[in-house]
This record gives sequence, structure tokens and C-alpha cells, in this order.
Amino acid sequence: MANTFSPNVVALQMCSSTNPLQNLIWLGEQLINLPAVRPLLVCLPESFLVFSKDSHASYLVGQKSTDYQQQLSALCRKFDIWLAAGTLPISKENGKYLAASLLFNSCGKVVAQYNKIHLFDVNVADKTQSYHESAATEAGNEVVVVDSPFGKIGLSVCYDLRFSGLYTSMQHLGAELILVPSAFTIVTGAAHWHVLLKARAIETQSYVIAAAQVGQHENGRETFGHSIIISPWGETLAELPTGTGFISHDLDLNRLNKIRRDMPILSQQRFREHLL
Repeated sequence: MANTFSPNVVALQMCSSTNPLQNLIWLGEQLINLPAVRPLLVCLPESFLVFSKDSHASYLVGQKSTDYQQQLSALCRKFDIWLAAGTLPISKENGKYLAASLLFNSCGKVVAQYNKIHLFDVNVADKTQSYHESAATEAGNEVVVVDSPFGKIGLSVCYDLRFSGLYTSMQHLGAELILVPSAFTIVTGAAHWHVLLKARAIETQSYVIAAAQVGQHENGRETFGHSIIISPWGETLAELPTGTGFISHDLDLNRLNKIRRDMPILSQQRFREHLL
């Protein structure tokens, strides 16, 4: 039976520092001021826990990932929230770490883990100029869609946004809302952020929730912001262009189901055999 109620979703926009404890304290302060409705899904941006100056620093944080997960679990129980924890590093014995996106339920249990598949190895006309994420990050290889009180949630991260096949695969697995925690650069954000997010929402007929990093960071990076919630019809439902804080919206799965009934693109897809 289709989900027929309209729970609330929140996207937190952050300017994460190089200090995990400082970022967790800021998160706890924000959770106090969130909407009182329950169930509530809180979405965090990529690298919310630590925005390190170098990969070695991220690896060291990733070695303590279990401790940080326990702290996040405690926040979920304290505030009675589901938490889509952007990404945090989980270190591997091979010297690399996963850019892991964890979904916690309101009991503090991790119900899903998505490891970022597409790694940001590009040249950009900004202060950093060259990015080589794969040098220290181990790519994931699994498409993740999970049941929740909010509908079926598909997990992705930042640079994944440019690879539409991943999102079509999530659509075929039943995704109804898709999360895109991100730390887009100023240059790529200004050029492509809105159009890519709206394209993913329209082509999958899903809600898209993109919590973003924003502003000038301690590590020298500058990120685009513009956290946004987009409808399955491609409408902007809420957006925070600059500054830290949160946006929220009530999801309407009845409307999603009507859009899918009126324009049944999933059943009309003729290239299923080429999907992941």
C-alpha cells in the first residue's frame, strides 16, 4: 500500500570546520530549534563531521568513526529524529577511507550505509584548482534504497549528482525521496547545482533533498550553499542560498504517486537492461 501521510523533512546547511567536536556541538544546538512534528528526517551535508585540510587528517578522524557514530546515535534518541548523516570518514586498513553516508533511525540505529561511488577527481577554476578525491577515498559500489516512515529513501553524495544512471537505478529500486548531501564548489555550484538537482527530481519523479556546505572554510575551501528541497515535478519547495541554518518542508507522497500515475515514465523506460 502506498504511503499516504506527509512527514516533515529538514535540510541543515553548515560551514563545517576542521574540528569534529566543534561541528557536533553546532549540530546539537541546531537540533534544539527544529520543528516539533514527528517523525522528522534531518539531513546533513557532505563532510558535516569534519572538513579537513588534508586526507591524512580525515583518515585519523575516520579511525574514531565508531565513537562519532555513537554520539550521533545519542542525538537521534535525545531529539527523537531520523538523521541522514551527510558523510563522515570511515577508515580502512588499506590506508584509505570511505566517504560514508549513514542513515540513523529515531532509536539511534544505523539502518543504511551508502559509500560514495563517484569520486571528485577534476580540475576547477577556483583557489584549490585540482581535486583528487580517489587518492585517499575508497569508492563504494552499491546502490542503496531503504524503507523509512518517510517513504523509500535513496542515498547519494555530491559528485554522484552528475551521473544520472545512479538515480535511475534508485528509481527502479523504488526510491521516493533522494538525498544529495554536498559540498559543491562556488564555480561548479553556480554553473550546475540547480539544473542537475531539478533534472534528477524530474527524471526520477522523486523528492530531492540536498543539504549543503556553505561559505569560507578553515581548510581554504569555499562552498556554494543553496541547500534545497525539490518536488517530483521539479519545483523548488524551500531553499537557503547563503548562511548556516535549516530549511524544511512537508513531503506529500500522495502528490508524488499522482505524478507517477499521470506520467508513468518508469514503466515506459526502454533501457532497463543497461542500468546498474
